[in-house]
Amino acid sequence: MPLLKVFYEDWQMECCGTPFAVGDEVAWKLVAYGARARRENAGYGAEAWVENHGGPDLPTTGRVHAVALVHEEFRFGAPEPVPVEPEDPEDPGEGGLVFRSTGRGLEAVPGTLTTVPADRCPKWFGETDLGTTAGRRRVRRTCGALVTLDTPDTTHVLRP
Repeated sequence: MPLLKVFYEDWQMECCGTPFAVGDEVAWKLVAYGARARRENAGYGAEAWVENHGGPDLPTTGRVHAVALVHEEFRFGAPEPVPVEPEDPEDPGEGGLVFRSTGRGLEAVPGTLTTVPADRCPKWFGETDLGTTAGRRRVRRTCGALVTLDTPDTTHVLRP
């Protein structure tokens, strides 16, 4: 059977997915990566991604041949100065600027992508706080699962 590399994003699994293991038969709505079907993470080498919120009308069925959990480090958006009001308005020396990361805007840290072979895909994915460097917090996230799928038929994969 032909092997198809599929990326199952963490949020797709956590929202509407069903955990699976190597050897399981699955039926997923798949969308091929391509010029018109770009995804932020470019699929980590996958040919298609699972789309639980739309996608093709019919699922692609196959047997899970292999699973690798995808990990990547991210840093929070650029630090920006935030004014700090002095506690005593008569003594402005207590005020000033503090630099802190704002929002949840994450940007990938180049060179930190790793994949770890696994027997199964979990329902919930996590992140590890790596601390703060130069005013920017870093985390290591499990972004999803890169799945090798044995599938006899890819005609239902939505092509861009």
